[in-house]
Amino acid sequence: MKTLVDQAVREALRDRGGEAVRLYVAACTERMAPLFIGLRAGVPRREADLDLYAESVRDLWFADRPLAGAAERVRLLERFPEFQPQEEAISDVADTYAFFAALCLRYALPAHGSGWADDAVSCGHAALTAMGMLDRNTAGAGFLAEERRLQSLSVSGDASGLWEASVSAGRERFRAVVGRLPAGRALGRP
Repeated sequence: MKTLVDQAVREALRDRGGEAVRLYVAACTERMAPLFIGLRAGVPRREADLDLYAESVRDLWFADRPLAGAAERVRLLERFPEFQPQEEAISDVADTYAFFAALCLRYALPAHGSGWADDAVSCGHAALTAMGMLDRNTAGAGFLAEERRLQSLSVSGDASGLWEASVSAGRERFRAVVGRLPAGRALGRP
């Protein structure tokens, strides 16, 4: 599979495995979390989905050990509407970014549980794909470059400031996506 994840990041994930993989997917998912949580908050009958997403992102940061119940979380996540077949392709701005955020978590959960680099690379690829799309649709944006920088930072061996940088980047992404929503569209309302 062709991936957007930098070669150096892929090699670091494969060489270090375990805790490095867990930290990497936690950081990627943290940066994508505002897109799912913010874009799905207030949508009827999504409270359990929001809880699962938020709890999973929080638990991913326990990088010193595999995530308990990862397989069950994946099973529940795969029931999300974002993963259900649809007659038409996703074209709505909010639906697109909520999908990529859910996809990022979908790969993060098994990567965290197993420490396998391939799932981690898929998680990072989902984040990079979404940020590339956001760059193409937002004048002067540099979200893809920032995601690449933060992915490199997350495998550098120095995790200081990674959580804060990930939270900040996630907020900026959310603001940019909200700025792309059609005028008058309320968040959380399809």
